Amino acid sequence: MKPSHPEEQKVQPIADNSEPLQAEQHTPHNNTVTPNEDNAAIPIVPPGDTPVVAPGKHCAELEPVPKRPTRGITSERSTTELKSSIRLKTLAMLNRFRVMRTLDVAALCFPERSSFKASLTAAQRAVRGMVKSGLIRRYKTERFQTIYGLTQKGAELLGDAGIDAASSVRRTSDMTNPEHRLWLQFIVLASEARGLIAQTESEVMQALNAGRKRESPAIQGLLNVEVTRAQKTAKRILRPDALAVEVDGVTWYEIDRSKRGADRESSLAALAVAVGRRLQDGQSLRRVVVLCRSERIELRALAVLRAVGKANNTEVLIHQRKHLREVEPGIFEVWGALEDALPDGRVKLKDHRLGHVIVQLLPTWLPRVRMDARNKFSTAGWFSENYLPYRRPKDCEQWAGLSSPLLVPRQ
Repeated sequence: MKPSHPEEQKVQPIADNSEPLQAEQHTPHNNTVTPNEDNAAIPIVPPGDTPVVAPGKHCAELEPVPKRPTRGITSERSTTELKSSIRLKTLAMLNRFRVMRTLDVAALCFPERSSFKASLTAAQRAVRGMVKSGLIRRYKTERFQTIYGLTQKGAELLGDAGIDAASSVRRTSDMTNPEHRLWLQFIVLASEARGLIAQTESEVMQALNAGRKRESPAIQGLLNVEVTRAQKTAKRILRPDALAVEVDGVTWYEIDRSKRGADRESSLAALAVAVGRRLQDGQSLRRVVVLCRSERIELRALAVLRAVGKANNTEVLIHQRKHLREVEPGIFEVWGALEDALPDGRVKLKDHRLGHVIVQLLPTWLPRVRMDARNKFSTAGWFSENYLPYRRPKDCEQWAGLSSPLLVPRQ
């Protein structure tokens, strides 16, 4: 295109180097156009305005280079494959637990995303699509929690994929307050997102009694302990709300949705000093994680553990005696005396760190996060931080970075 007639161009003529003209050129509100040495007009605009670039060889320098958006996992798998994978994973998880929240889908399919809002947005989009397709059905509990059940159409889709499934909408519609159930299965999903093998309480008990003969008594729990209350000692059988298997042993989860009474507090104290023992399935108990619904419940659990430490830490470590040392707020090291063999055949007792007891809050704020301006809740505590499924102590190996479970099949 030919430039307009020179008389029609509003270009300021070249002036001398007088001081008033220099001051005018540097005034922020000067919207005149100053020619450069090649007589190509370059507009001067105030900050925030959109510059209009005149033709000339400097146009390429002034125009911002658009950044090419990253495709993420869609560069390795098509969107159709990803959609199918997300649906199969979600429906299989729902068939396993019989009920779910959108938060569970975020932990199952999108834990690697850097922010919780990114994971939640993707999970909401996937859940809306499955509700619209009739694969899952939405319900409201008495506490106004939104939960989902598996429909017959969703069960048939799993059946076509070779997964034995059954509808859960009737059972889900009867649930009034499944909060405890929802949180323990979320902790299981968070553990599996970290690459651990995890089970709920019912799955643990089914595995313990698998292959049991009909005449044999059923196994009632994983750990036998002795508790003392009112100067009386009684035996109890304990079972976890959830369990995860790690390289060095087992992590035992307790979901404290309400304040513990005296009996449950004595059970917590006995469970804490049982760290390092063998469980019913032969594995070693290395960690006890107490996840509390409120700060009041958390403070009471900490008081129980600190009382155990105060009573035992002044005594010499011997068999059946443990020390609880609080090394970080809410994190206790459990120490015990183990036998070490000497060259002459004798044995001696040596202090060893047997594991940890960790007390922290359940991330109850995460299900309340909204994606619009109404949101007043924190998004902290997602997988990019050291919080889920529990806080790792500083002197232990930290959680590794996560990759998308939609690309690498979860073991």
